[in-house]
Amino acid sequence: MLLAVAAYGGLAYYTPRHHFGQLLGLMMLAFGAYAGLWRARISLRVGLAVALGVRLLWLPALPAFSDDYYRFRWDGLLVAHGLSPFQYRPDELLRPLSLPISPSDTAAQQSELSPTDLRPVLSVREELGELYSKLNSPHYYSVYPPVCQAVFGVAAWLFPSSALGFVVVLRLVVLAAEIATAVLLLALLRTLRLPTRLALLYLLNPLVVVELTGNLHFEAVVITFLLLMFWLLGRNRVGLAGGALGLAAAAKLLPLLVVPLLVRRLGWKQFVVFGSVAGGVLLLLFVPFLSAQLLSNIGRSLNLYFRNFEFNASVYYLLRPIGEWLTGWNQIARIGPALALTTAIGSLALAGLEQTPSWRTLFTSALGLLTLYFLLATTVHPWYLTPLVALSIFTRFRYPLVWSGLAVLSYATYQTAAYTENLWLVALEYAGVGTMLLWELRRGSLTPTVRAV
Repeated sequence: MLLAVAAYGGLAYYTPRHHFGQLLGLMMLAFGAYAGLWRARISLRVGLAVALGVRLLWLPALPAFSDDYYRFRWDGLLVAHGLSPFQYRPDELLRPLSLPISPSDTAAQQSELSPTDLRPVLSVREELGELYSKLNSPHYYSVYPPVCQAVFGVAAWLFPSSALGFVVVLRLVVLAAEIATAVLLLALLRTLRLPTRLALLYLLNPLVVVELTGNLHFEAVVITFLLLMFWLLGRNRVGLAGGALGLAAAAKLLPLLVVPLLVRRLGWKQFVVFGSVAGGVLLLLFVPFLSAQLLSNIGRSLNLYFRNFEFNASVYYLLRPIGEWLTGWNQIARIGPALALTTAIGSLALAGLEQTPSWRTLFTSALGLLTLYFLLATTVHPWYLTPLVALSIFTRFRYPLVWSGLAVLSYATYQTAAYTENLWLVALEYAGVGTMLLWELRRGSLTPTVRAV
């Protein structure tokens, strides 16, 4: 416990992202403490207290390993003042807000917006100007769905001029989501007649602690609503389960991938009810942001994600040099969408070919489907993997725990301002994950208790 507190204290307050050696050392210490606590078979009550304590340790800390929170605050300031972050790119707002324009901001130089159009946010233009230089995505529209935007807006409304105040509000929301997740994990484990202590594999996982509570990624909210959906489906509350999926998708679109797995489990009549409620909730939450440009702007951002962004990938990094050898340049604009289409086809195939679809096997199927998605994705940030960690505790597979540890190697990219990836470290990460996955597939099962799932 002392090692865990020391590791998280060092990570939260004394470790800049570009100090990779120190970051890696402290994360190794945190994972060592994680393994030690598990092997010591601490009680569930003590484990829950430790899980809460190491999260509270981060409460007044600014995110150290992610600069996404600058965009969170930018979006929140727009929302708090009645503007849609899906309608205006940050670079479009520079000239009308009289903010400094760099030579590369051609879109801002051509902006047709006027200060009158943006009068609501003129009162916070100093804050926006300070944030703009720190944004990692100033040239595309926001990709954060309505649940995230609502939280960003409330936090910015409460603390329009305080970055720390904004961060504390977001962290309290993430903490509330993690507490709800703990309750749902225990409820689901009891329903499946699995040891409740398995919840600690998620709640004490260092990647989960650092990336969700520490770096404020809203996968915490996604996991909560996704588990709520599973819990409600297990009680045949189909309509409410659809609402939970709608809320999960309104925090991040990823949970929509599991929808094909539900068709045979629900039957067409119940599936229509489930899908209608989920779609209705998602549409209702987007209503405050409706505009003629909403779908096209979100589509542009998603198109950029699949066609331009690459980080810590596996299959794509094997295909990229082949494309470059054949054509002379990076073929991500073709490979990215092709891999996304392969994931979609794979999800339908998995849903159709399941031999005995049941509620008990849903966790394993969802884990397999999301694993396929991340293996074929062009961008896999470490926090993307946290839903895999949550799902894995209901299955016989533990490779997501190995992946959560090895994904830390991807932080080596941030050692320089050029953000150059070390492909040897990427290869080491996926070699370890692949070895563990193949070993578990060959072994067939881990323990008699888990085999019952």
